[in-house]
Amino acid sequence: MSRVQLALRVADLDAAVDFYARLFDALPAKRRPGYANFAIAEPPLKLVLLQGAPGEATRMDHLGVEVPSGDEVTAATARLAGAGLATRVEESTTCCYAVQDKVWVTGPGGEPWEVYTVTGDARSDLEGTTDLGLSAVAGDGTCCTPEGSDTDVRLAAACC
Repeated sequence: MSRVQLALRVADLDAAVDFYARLFDALPAKRRPGYANFAIAEPPLKLVLLQGAPGEATRMDHLGVEVPSGDEVTAATARLAGAGLATRVEESTTCCYAVQDKVWVTGPGGEPWEVYTVTGDARSDLEGTTDLGLSAVAGDGTCCTPEGSDTDVRLAAACC
């Protein structure tokens, strides 16, 4: 099953987790330092929350489509390149506490999109831990820190 991903940068991760748990009547699928995600069945949504700066308004960080396999990432890469879009492929990249294969494209407004599959978990020993100082696998949101604008993902590093 594919599902759309929405990654939000939030000032208060605990408050955001509490709100979205209530909104979707679901607990986070993954909770690590500076990071949480929800795998919502209905509507099919992967909601990613990244710790932002204190007092910062919540904002969109990036968008994505999670697919079940690397073959589907490869097919998406071919389809997107064939449609004339500039693509950037990342294979076996570790970010946001997961190992992923992905392809990035950028929308006309500068919005970053990824098509990705999760191939493994990283640092499951940190599940439920919220101290940013413990982050060792870009779970503190640094992988998604904007560079140059408020919506562009730093393409030199992988993200969620």
